[in-house]
Amino acid sequence: MAAGGARTERADEAPPSEFVKYTFFHLRPEWRRLPPAERAAGREAFVGALEHPPADVVLRTYSLVGLKAGTEFLVWTIASRLEPIQELHARLAGGPLGGYLDIAYSYLGMGRRSEYLGDHAHGGEGSDVTRRPSDRSFLFVYPFVKKREWYGLSMDERRRVMGEHFRIGHRYPGVQIHTGYSFGLDDMEFILAFEAETPAEFLELVHDLRPTEASRYTALETPIFTCARVPPRRALELAEGLA
Repeated sequence: MAAGGARTERADEAPPSEFVKYTFFHLRPEWRRLPPAERAAGREAFVGALEHPPADVVLRTYSLVGLKAGTEFLVWTIASRLEPIQELHARLAGGPLGGYLDIAYSYLGMGRRSEYLGDHAHGGEGSDVTRRPSDRSFLFVYPFVKKREWYGLSMDERRRVMGEHFRIGHRYPGVQIHTGYSFGLDDMEFILAFEAETPAEFLELVHDLRPTEASRYTALETPIFTCARVPPRRALELAEGLA
């Protein structure tokens, strides 16, 4: 740590690149009581904003209807700057549907190469700062905070501990991790997201990670969100109860 708590950049580390934002929306029941024609018009405007986001924004939508209390859909965005992410959210809030939406949960982070990889280069966890969605059927999202004791360990010791973590992850090539670093940007230290084709595949991975040494240094890893990938229109239809 540099003076004043600022972290010095090491020559062997890639600089942070790209913002990642997970916004979980709750649709108020009052919207479902409006006349069908009014809801249809509002739906079209909202879907249009999602299907045509600002330039530089990568966007995916997921449904949580019946999967999590208090939120019906997720908008996952990735961009190299914060301004287009803000512009998108302003468009969503400013449309006819915006007055009936609450943001139930919100997480912001940035991508960066994991410092625990050392000289080990591969296409897996933490190796790239510009990862893209693989569009698997499910996304599992949760914030993550380490115990302070973790940062008291030497870098060599932390890399040793994380080596076991990476090796277990390699047993599940069908699960793709996206790590957002949030310290200094949002309330959490990390925001983790995992793409998988089935919930069972991710459950088995988490099961295998539970007894690892790294897990002893976990302070927080909730709330956890199970999100089903759907197009923007379908995400809103499910939120409205249009099965």
